[in-house]
Amino acid sequence: MHHDPAQLFTVRSGVVTAFDDHVGAGTITDGATGEDWYVHCTRLANGDRFLAVGTAVTYRTEPGPTGQEAVAVAPR
Repeated sequence: MHHDPAQLFTVRSGVVTAFDDHVGAGTITDGATGEDWYVHCTRLANGDRFLAVGTAVTYRTEPGPTGQEAVAVAPR
């Protein structure tokens, strides 16, 4: 999927749509664009290791091992 470079690194809002506690990873769906972003538990701003599906969050995106991914993820 192509991402507009001008939109990268900006604070976004979305909802956790999948999260596997055993793997420590999941997906955030952007509330404005509908894009899905990979998130790993090490990228959670508050140090938690899991996210509940349905949690509203803010986040940024930046390059990671899997491509562009959600970072600085925090519940809203």
